[in-house]
Formats: sequence, structure tokens, C-alpha cells
Amino acid sequence: MRLDKYLSQSSGFSRKEVRRFLKIGEVTLNGEEVSNPALHIDEIEDEVYLSGYPLEAPGEKYLMLNKPIGCVCSNDDGTHPSVLSFIDLPRANELTICGRLDVDTTGLVLITTDGQWAHRITSPKHKTGKLYQVITADPIPEDAIEKFAKGLTLINDKVRTKPAELTIVSSHEAEVILTEGRYHQVKRMFAAIGNKVEELHRAKIGQIELDEELELGEYRFLTDEEINSIR
Repeated sequence: MRLDKYLSQSSGFSRKEVRRFLKIGEVTLNGEEVSNPALHIDEIEDEVYLSGYPLEAPGEKYLMLNKPIGCVCSNDDGTHPSVLSFIDLPRANELTICGRLDVDTTGLVLITTDGQWAHRITSPKHKTGKLYQVITADPIPEDAIEKFAKGLTLINDKVRTKPAELTIVSSHEAEVILTEGRYHQVKRMFAAIGNKVEELHRAKIGQIELDEELELGEYRFLTDEEINSIR
């Protein structure tokens, strides 16, 4: 593949922008500065850097991010930054966030350029489970397990929630697996049984678990196994 085409498809920049980067010495090929847009490269073997950052071969991008408190899973709302502000990639603001976490919720967020893959995560019909870790204000009664399994009627909702799996870890701690993603759903489900969520963390989506090595605000690309687990 021609170098300028590779750069454009990998970074999202136009061919015109790519040629400007080449001209001002912002591109290296296997450690050597290059400026010829017509160079042919090996997409697998060659290492291409743009402005000091490595470029992956053109294709869809799949990432996981450890969301901290204080950011939103949408565009910047004027008060809180978007989780996309943590992604150090060209045109990061055009990536798709696979479902949302509240501003005060932490944990696993999946981000991609693949719209169909994202749909499999967010659409209830695909029944992709999301595991949440919960800390509550009051003790969690044993009968909450059955109530969650049967589905709950939430305030302002006419339709019961789909069955959810509740595991009580300790008096004030639980894990919940949902296959749908209604607005503030975990918080509203606990409110429906007379309790309040104090802390909420998403640890897993489908078979993809949050990488424990990721600090808050850090991200990494998914492995092929993780990507294919959703398909």
C-alpha cells in the first residue's frame, strides 16, 4: 500500500493533511524520517509513526477504557468532559461509545468505529450481559434476588425491567447483571426496593472484563479474542 494511503486510512486525516505531515518531517518508517507519499509499505511488518505516535494498519478500532467519575459517555456537555477526551487518537471525537455510564459511575466503557459491533452490545435483543458492582446505603434484603429476577416496575416506566441477576456479596454490596440499559437503571432498581446506590462500577460487558492494569482514565486496544467474543 502507498504510504500516503496508509497514513490517511490509519489516522483519519485527509491525503492533503497527510502530505503536509510528510513534508514537515512528522512521519517515520521503521525509525527513519520519510517524506515520499508514494513509498510502498508492508502493512504488517513496517512500523509507521505519525507525530511520534504508532499507527495501526487500517481497519476498525476497538478499545476499552476505565472511566473515572466526573466525565460523560457522550459529547462534552459543557460541564463535564467526554470519555473520548482520554483517547489520544486522531478524530477520537468521532468514535462510537458502546452504551453509557452515569457521570458518577466508574468502570468499563467500550469504544469503537464498528457500528454493527456496538449495536450488538447496546441492543437488548442480543442479551449482552453487563456486570455492575454496587455499594448501597442500606442492607440488601434476600428477597431482592427474586424481585430482580422477576423484573421491577420503575418510576415513570410502564414496562417491567427484563430479568436481572442479583448476587449479594455482603450486607451493603452486590453484583447485578443486566441485559438492557435503561436510564439510571441500576440506581432506579434499587430505589424500587427502597434502597439507594452509593457507589456503582461496571466490571464486565459480555465476556470482556475491565483490565485491572488500567488506571482510571487509561485505555487499551481490545484483543482479537475480546472483539470476537461479542460477535
